Amino acid sequence: MLRRCLAVLLAASTGIACARDLTLAEAERMLVARNPELLAARRAVEAAGAQRLIAAARPNPIVSVAASGVSVSPEAVGPGPMRTQRLDTTLRIERLLERGNKRELRMDAAEGLESAARSDALEVLRGQLAQLRAAYYDLRQAQEKAALLDELAQLFERTLAAARARLAAGDLAEADFAKVQVDVERAQNEARAAQAELARARFALAYLIGEERAPAALRAADDWPAPEPPDPAVLERAVESRPDVAAARARVAAAEKLRDLARSLRTRDLTVGAQLYRFPASPASYAIGVGVSFPLFTGYDYGGDIRRAEVERDAALDALAKARAAARNDIGRAEAALASAAERLARYDRALLAAAERSAQAAEFAFSRGASSVLEVLEARRTLRAVRLEALAARADHARALVAWRAATATVETLESAL
Repeated sequence: MLRRCLAVLLAASTGIACARDLTLAEAERMLVARNPELLAARRAVEAAGAQRLIAAARPNPIVSVAASGVSVSPEAVGPGPMRTQRLDTTLRIERLLERGNKRELRMDAAEGLESAARSDALEVLRGQLAQLRAAYYDLRQAQEKAALLDELAQLFERTLAAARARLAAGDLAEADFAKVQVDVERAQNEARAAQAELARARFALAYLIGEERAPAALRAADDWPAPEPPDPAVLERAVESRPDVAAARARVAAAEKLRDLARSLRTRDLTVGAQLYRFPASPASYAIGVGVSFPLFTGYDYGGDIRRAEVERDAALDALAKARAAARNDIGRAEAALASAAERLARYDRALLAAAERSAQAAEFAFSRGASSVLEVLEARRTLRAVRLEALAARADHARALVAWRAATATVETLESAL
């Protein structure tokens, strides 16, 4: 415990926070709760819901009061309540009656747009989850790369110690010893560069999950994902279930309702009214009247509105076809990339990595016993470094390809369950 506390204090004094383990599932929960892009998408869904309430509203009635026949004579208006005044008074109430199913069409169109907004929010979630998972495995790669290069730097330092011993014994030339020193310095520089890359990966992940205040405390704890072959049968099912396609399909339905709403404008709305007349007789007399008014399409018959709605519906259909084509292309590319990455990773796991490890160990042992030259051990060490870094890159490429495949085939149902 004392050693751990001292390590924490040392890390704080050097500006590096003590890292805490973060699982991918925990990072996804933090993304859903804190990600600014998702918060903005939720606001858009709320605004679409408010628009649906607006579309369901009925026209408000209008009440008007008017006075006429006002005389300029002082006796016309005098003291006392209004009912005793010599004024012609009219109280009128009117209300617009919509015909042609306009209110229902507005509600259906608003509901379609709200559904599209929800699908848009899921599309944002799909993209943000893909970015998060890629950033998570980028952090995992940066962690392992930093540890690997640090380990290789220590191996080069041991090689330098063996070369120094052979130089002191007169068994190694100064030029060969200088070559070992150069490789040691390069290994140390690469280890320091890997630490900077690790810091950048932490900042990228911290932004996505809302942990900008403590990015240096993040450490990817999950292991690399197991190889998972793509399923070609997912293609057609995933295309129609993706949120971007669902949003485009909802916009087509809304555009069709808006087209029908534009056509319904040619169905005349009626304005009905009732009024109460008061005549300043003695005693006052009253009369009731009713009326109906409707527009005459003598100047404009809403042809432009209808044509624009039809064009917008055609544009929505074009957007739907484009979304489907993009989804198929996205899934196809992700499938090919995942198959290639899995095959490449399998080659490293089967033979290349183990062979490079055995070769480096044999060269190191022979050099320490004076049975090989410094060039041979340096070459074996460089080969090991290159193969291990390539194997790590292959593992990271496979993880990113798997992330892209899962994002490409994510459906509305799976994303809603993630929420």
